[in-house]
Amino acid sequence: MSERKIRVAIVGTGFGKSVQIPGFRACPNAEVYAICASTLEKANAMQQEFGIPHAFANYKAMLRLQELDLVSITTPPHLHFPMTIAALRAGKHVLCEKPTAMNLHEARQMWRRAKHANLVCLIDHELRFNPARRHIKQLISEGFIGQLRHVQISLALSYRSTAEMRSWDWWSDKKRGGGILGAVGSHQIDLLRWWFGEISEARGHLETFIKTRPMPESLEPRRVTADDFCCFWLKFANGGLGSVQLSLVARHVSQARIEICGDQGSIVLLDEKLFAGHHKETLAEVTDLEPLPVVPGMPEGVFPRSFALLSQYLIEYLSQGKRPAIGATFYDGMRCQAVMDAVRKSDRSGRWVSVK
Repeated sequence: MSERKIRVAIVGTGFGKSVQIPGFRACPNAEVYAICASTLEKANAMQQEFGIPHAFANYKAMLRLQELDLVSITTPPHLHFPMTIAALRAGKHVLCEKPTAMNLHEARQMWRRAKHANLVCLIDHELRFNPARRHIKQLISEGFIGQLRHVQISLALSYRSTAEMRSWDWWSDKKRGGGILGAVGSHQIDLLRWWFGEISEARGHLETFIKTRPMPESLEPRRVTADDFCCFWLKFANGGLGSVQLSLVARHVSQARIEICGDQGSIVLLDEKLFAGHHKETLAEVTDLEPLPVVPGMPEGVFPRSFALLSQYLIEYLSQGKRPAIGATFYDGMRCQAVMDAVRKSDRSGRWVSVK
């Protein structure tokens, strides 16, 4: 089957600029064909910097480009729903940033629209393409750990640990979908569902340690309404238990740990070093993992370099006229949203909440 060039439009100038433009430009069968920003000035600047044919400040006008194939939505979460629905109506494939939406109601509508659109629709959970996490999936599927008993995820990040370090932006605003639960917790929930199946109940706590942040220009303090720390506990339908603790305000070098314990074996991921072993064995390091790609112009880090793998995979399939066989679908995004909604409800009630 002959391959064709996939024309990509990117909406958003944060992750879209730093990671997605380099990622798609590294794909042989992709062309970053249009950029849409909050202002035409920003869009024109990116157009000139990267040599992009079209620039817009209005996504609806951008969607009138008939030759567009794929729209990648990298905006704050409160815009995911209207932009996704508009892109599907325009007949475009969609890659939508996480979290899927602002709530389960929006996510369910996005899934229903996607199901009937006969288009490729994925959520940007790039960690599914990360070599270490794919290997964990393989080990679990092969029965290496046996029956899951419990899994722990701990991630401590420091880049918002003081008010002065980061000024007030949409990350600080609950109404626009800010907060670590949506930004980072959604990735962990997606991984856990992918590895272990559906989550039946959740209990959680959200905290805001940095109460105000300075506005970018005036430096006047503005109240932060979004969470910069969260911890939550999960019950899986298969009987296993999970716990997740995430922080944006740690005062040390970032650290990540995943520990999976079954009745037959254990798996531990320390940053990007993977260890596995059976009962009474010393955990042995897994050393034959596929290396993460290095993409010109793309920052270092697990998330950017995992996105490079996602973009390569997605473009390869679209260019051949095929539907991707892996990746987080809009159904996965909806189920992840259901878990996050349950965690937020539990934070208010202090009780376990069923995931519906």
